This record gives sequence, structure tokens and C-alpha cells, in this order.
Amino acid sequence: MTKPPLASILTLGLLAVSGTFLILYATPQGMGLSDDSIAYIAGARSLLAGQGYREAWLASNQPVTHFPPGFSSALALVGLSGLDPLRGARFVNSLLFGANVFLLGLIGWRMTQSQAAGIALAVLFLVNGSLFRVHTTAMSEPLYIFFTLAAILSFSQYFTPPSPFRRGDGGEVVRGEGMGWLIFTAILTAFAYLTRYAGLALLAAFLISLFILYPTWRKRLTSIGFFLAGFLPFALAWSIRNRLLADTATNRTIVYHPITAENIETGISNFAAFLLPVDEWRRALIQIPNLFPVVISMIFLALLIWTARTGWKAFFQPSAEPPDVPAFISALYVFGYLASILSSMTLFDASTKFQLRILAPVYVGLLTMLVYFGVWLWRKQKHSAVLIGLIIFSFSIYGMNDALTQLRKGGQGYASFQWFDSEAMKFLQTLPEGTRIYSNETAPVYLYTSRPGYVLPDLVDPVTGLPRGGFEEGVVNLKVDVLSGEAVLALFNVGSQSEDSQSVYQNLTDGLYLAFEAQGDKIYTAFP
Repeated sequence: MTKPPLASILTLGLLAVSGTFLILYATPQGMGLSDDSIAYIAGARSLLAGQGYREAWLASNQPVTHFPPGFSSALALVGLSGLDPLRGARFVNSLLFGANVFLLGLIGWRMTQSQAAGIALAVLFLVNGSLFRVHTTAMSEPLYIFFTLAAILSFSQYFTPPSPFRRGDGGEVVRGEGMGWLIFTAILTAFAYLTRYAGLALLAAFLISLFILYPTWRKRLTSIGFFLAGFLPFALAWSIRNRLLADTATNRTIVYHPITAENIETGISNFAAFLLPVDEWRRALIQIPNLFPVVISMIFLALLIWTARTGWKAFFQPSAEPPDVPAFISALYVFGYLASILSSMTLFDASTKFQLRILAPVYVGLLTMLVYFGVWLWRKQKHSAVLIGLIIFSFSIYGMNDALTQLRKGGQGYASFQWFDSEAMKFLQTLPEGTRIYSNETAPVYLYTSRPGYVLPDLVDPVTGLPRGGFEEGVVNLKVDVLSGEAVLALFNVGSQSEDSQSVYQNLTDGLYLAFEAQGDKIYTAFP
């Protein structure tokens, strides 16, 4: 197998360094923070403290099962140097952005055997505002994307036949030699799963590919067996750990909850921002009924047709030249990942939304296939390929510039000045040590007070979407605890919450003393 020229490697290396620098430049106040971010950071701190992977941001401090340990483990590994995971997340994700630029460039080259295509794919990823934003938040997606790209690259290495193609006894092209690469791919897939449970979609994509690309049942079953032998020990070890410590494998329960219209609108909005990062144009075009849903549907339909035709040919014509494996597995993975997310939303976790970070792996696959089809168009009509390429790069650079400008203004999420300068947080910091803090925002309470929080009783479980039992009893116990003087109730952004939430807050605060109120935040204590 040929290796990419040194000039291409150096160019990709320069792009990777540039990507790392851009993340650092865009996050002078640190990574953007969300509830999940705090969970990963607290989990890493718990690992560093020798307490295991636990919910350190909550007073219950139970073993973590809802979030796989991959990202927290990476933060803890960096934390061995003395760098707190809160700061370490910026270091980790900046390096991951550069690494993902580099890996995607290699995949582009392997996929098309074109140096220019590999560099173009790396640049497209580098200047994509949506994917850039994903890497500026302390979340697991950058690490998940890294393992996904590394696994695809390793799989393509395994399935790259000799040149000229060696033929078997039946005249078929010999594919997949050297089980080491296959097992390495399986291990990377396991690491992706241990970073996000959606890694099961990557596992499915590889298993389907092995079934399709091999010409005989013996080779199919043998390769699938080797792959599972590399994947299952890691996945089973994590599941057994969860079962022993928390009596659950992944903290997921099968409950049917259909995807809401609001969630679908969120997904369409995020896809529209990915396809057209110019805000003014997008706001104008989104007024046209069903324009973006139709465009998105056409993109996925075209990709589905190509994937089905390629797989059909590879399965039923084993003597033909094998497909471009990186392209085929990338396209197959897009549909596997979407199926995984849709099943999670409808059966396992009602709180999962079509947010940017959830859709990010799909965007990576679409960029990969965009370059693949761009090379095909280049060989047919060079002028059209150049024109379309210039338009896409122009839009991407515009969106990237907009993202940099917004990110440089200040921290995102819980890292914003709204929380950093919160008077309510300063009030909580002055409370006597050991005071229990009940709150609707336990994550930032832990972040800014270094104290674990107590969750509020609620009517509905956000994960299952089902009524939660014991609400009235929970309200009574909370009030008794607050009125004893040993606890406080801190409610943030009360006015911006839904009517249902405000009704719950009214029930919780009835009979308590309002000790503090500012910036829409309220803190209740026992009567003085």
C-alpha cells in the first residue's frame, strides 16, 4: 500500500496545529459548559481522588452509569499532571480538534487517492463553524469523533487490497488481510462506545460492512468473530461494572415516547445552520414552507441510494473491484448513527434532543461524502466542481468567522458571565460548611461553590417522560430540611422557566423564607 507523500503529511500537520490554536484562541475563558460537561468534569475529579467514577456533582454521589467513562478518563489522565479537569478539558479538546483535522485528511486521501481531496476535506472540517463549536464545549463528542475517524481509517487499512488486486481461487478480489488491523478497529470501536453509547452504531456499521464486503460465509463469520472478540471485552467489562455497582447496565429503560414536533424543528434548524451558515440568508429561506426539510430529505435519499447500490454490488459481484471502503463505511455509519439516535429518543431517553452536539457525527460523515462526490464531479466536469467548491468554502469561512467572533465575546453556557458574576452564587459561597443546597441547577452550584447539590422533587422523569412517584413526600421532606436551618433552596432563572416548572417552584417555596433575590434568582432559607 502506498503512503501519502511527505508534503501532504506536513500540510495536514500544519492544518492540525492551526486547528488546535484556533480552539485555544476561541476559548480564552475556557470551554463552554453544560449539565453534561459538569458531569464529565466531576467524574474526572472523582477518578483523580481515587473514589472511582461517581456523580460527585450530586450529594448522592452514586456510581456513574448514564455517561460512559471515556471522556472523564481522558480528563483524569491529563489531570495526573496536576491540571484540574475543568482546565484540562480545554487542553484535551483543542488537541482533539487538531487530531480530527489530521485524521479526516488521511481518510480523504485514502478514500480518493488524491492529495488535494484529503487536504480539501481537512480544510472543510477546519473551517466548519458547527463542528468547530462542538469542539469548544467540554463534551464527549470530540473524543467520540476521534475514535470514530481512527476506527474508519484502521478499517480501510485492513480492507485495502494489494495492488494489483490479488485474486482468490474463484476469481474474487482478496479483501481483508491481516487480522491485526481488524482487531485494532474493534478496540477503537469499543473506545468509541465507552465514550458515547452511540458507538453501538459504529459497531453495527462495521459488522454490516464485513458481511457485505466478504464473498464467502466462512470469511464473513470469521471476520465478525474476530471483530467481536476485540470489542466485547471492553463493553462487557463496563456493563458488568454497572450491574454490580448500580444494578443497571447503562441506566436506560425501554419506554416508548415519540419524538416531539419541537424536537424535529430543533433538528431542522441545526441542519439548516450546517448547510447554510449565513444567518441572514437562512432566516429568509427558512420562511419558505418545507424548504429545508425537502433539501435535507433529498440529501439523505441520494446518499441512501448510493449506499444501497454500492453495498448491493459488493455483495452480489465479489469479483468486481471493491468499493472505496472509507466512503462506504462513512455513508453506512451516517444511517446507523441516525437510527441509533432515533431509537434512543423514542425508546430509551426522552431528554435526548437534536442538538448540535448530537448531530455532529452526522455532519462529519456528510462532509466526507461531499468530498467523495466532489472528486467524482471533478473527473466529469472540472469547472462545475471548482465553482461548487468555491461556494462551499466561502460559506464555511463566513460561518467560521461568525463562530469565532461569538465565542471570543465570552464563555458559553455555565462558563458565561451570567454565572461567573452571579450574586446568588456568591451568596451560596458564604453559607456555613455542610449546608445542603437544593437547586434546579445542581451542575453550576457544584461548579461555582465546590459543593454537591440536591435535586428537586419533580412530577415527570425527564429520561422516561413518565410521571415520577413520591413528589408530595419529596416536597414535604425538602421543606422540613430547609426550615431546620441545615439546608437552602436555590432557584435560578425562575422567570424564564416553563409554567409547569414555575408551578412546581411555587409548591416548593410556599412557607419558606425568601432570603435572597437578584438577577431572576431566588434563595430560600429557614426564617431568621
